[in-house]
Amino acid sequence: MRLIFFLFIFISTITFAQDKQKPAQRDPYLQNPVKNPQQVQQAKPEDKVKIINADKIIKDPEIYDGNRYMKGNVKLEHQGSIVTADEVILYEEENFVKAIGNARLQNPDGSVITAGEMEYDANTQKGVARKNVVLTDPKQTIKTEILYYDKLANQAYFNTGGTISDAQNTMYTKSATYFLDTKLIDFVGNVKIDTPDYVIDGDNIKQNQLTKVAEFFGPTTITNRKNPKNRIYTERGTYRMNTKEAFLNKNSKIFYNDKILTGDDMYFNQLTGFGKATGNVTLDDPKERRWIKGGYGEIFEKKDSAMMTKNPYAVRAFEKDSMYFAAEKIISYQRPDSLDIKVKKSFLRAFRKGRFYKSNAQGRADSLAFNETDGVMHMYTKPILWSGEKQVTGDKIEAYFNTQNENIDSLKVIGNSFAISKVDSLSMKDEFNQVKGRLMTVHYQNNDIKEVTVIGNAQAISYADDVDQATKQPERIGISLTSCGIIDALFEEKVMQIVSCNIGATSDTYPMSKIEPSKRKFSDFNWNTKDKIRKWQDILVDTPNYEEIKYETESSLYDKAQEAIDKEKAKEEAKKPKRTRK
Repeated sequence: MRLIFFLFIFISTITFAQDKQKPAQRDPYLQNPVKNPQQVQQAKPEDKVKIINADKIIKDPEIYDGNRYMKGNVKLEHQGSIVTADEVILYEEENFVKAIGNARLQNPDGSVITAGEMEYDANTQKGVARKNVVLTDPKQTIKTEILYYDKLANQAYFNTGGTISDAQNTMYTKSATYFLDTKLIDFVGNVKIDTPDYVIDGDNIKQNQLTKVAEFFGPTTITNRKNPKNRIYTERGTYRMNTKEAFLNKNSKIFYNDKILTGDDMYFNQLTGFGKATGNVTLDDPKERRWIKGGYGEIFEKKDSAMMTKNPYAVRAFEKDSMYFAAEKIISYQRPDSLDIKVKKSFLRAFRKGRFYKSNAQGRADSLAFNETDGVMHMYTKPILWSGEKQVTGDKIEAYFNTQNENIDSLKVIGNSFAISKVDSLSMKDEFNQVKGRLMTVHYQNNDIKEVTVIGNAQAISYADDVDQATKQPERIGISLTSCGIIDALFEEKVMQIVSCNIGATSDTYPMSKIEPSKRKFSDFNWNTKDKIRKWQDILVDTPNYEEIKYETESSLYDKAQEAIDKEKAKEEAKKPKRTRK
């Protein structure tokens, strides 16, 4: 019976082939029919579509342009691929078939395509599947409405929108090309990859289903499902989906904990929360109104901290002013408030050659530690702080800023504290009020030093002025030298006034004619104009290296007094009897 069935098919094939048949109405993707029917007739048997089974084989001139069609359990084979369907039309001269109803294509590589209908050109080994198309293989499942496939190139393509899913992820896209050999998928147009932890949206993505590596060739965003504010944006990059590692190369940004990291080349591990960037790196913190720039940066999402090197500097914006920081390394981090864990406090640290600039205060130290929330700055190792024409130095300085009005409130200077104030900022005279000791507290008013308290071996040199009753002009009285356990001093305009001097007090005022210039300054006087930060750009270099200001020493009164003393001494010497040798 089986032999009779195949003989029937063979004889029918010869008979029907002699009839002239109209060519198939093909999908545009398959518009490449064989022009010479002899090519089909002379083709090798394995190159022709073979009928394995059919309940009915029908030929009707009024149906399908006289081409044979089969119904019921139809099964065809071509070079290892099996096609089954409810109904199949066979265009023998073209070696072309159309499958209608529950169409299914089983390929030798294990992939399977099911659809409402299919077209297949056995010569080019290209096909089109339509209506609820599903392509499955061991790695994923593709669903779409129209699928184009090429057996020779071993790839499938759709452009009508579809989904690609595997055991963990689901991908949505307008169009995609799937390379069955390499398991590479090339997505184009409104791509969305839905994973348990992240959602990836982009325009052009290539993903390898074997390595689970995705490449981005256009604007792409990777969003954290649990915290959508934490996300990655790039226009060129690579993403390892198994390890959650992103390598970003163009116009990239990492959003984390309300901060934004940008750079020329970036890396971020979403599992560990570690990221780094090189090139033109910026860490922006909009909530704190602060950003940090440099050549290399690292972030630690879970610790809520960041580090910047390679000529880094930070800018903290206030309502009326800004504060600038620079060093060899800058670290920023946030910690919960000890009194309220819902409130985060922000901290910034600058290590090695720390510098800062604010319009009303500038400073240098080996390292700076700034509590941005409370407005407290610690300056360690050879700190120096300038405020107008006043300078404060010591072993350590603590500066307290008013977070409301953005002004500096006070300083605490610990160890070898020394405050210097130019007597007249408009004058080039070498005149400075000075106060020093072991510990010092400095209070500011209207951004200027108002009061200084020194404890421990306190000493002061202050210029004393009075008003000439005749001319009503200020007149220099002299210089006061003060020494005691505790000194309280007030700064009013150009005058430093000693308010109190307690514990072992000694104080003397010398007229200008009685005090030599060398005693008008302490031995460790260190007025620094070379390294002084005058504008914010000065923090970008180790030192602006300004030319030291040369002040004029006013010693005319002292010189005249010394000259008079010398003359009197000469007169006395002249009155003395001179010995003569007999």
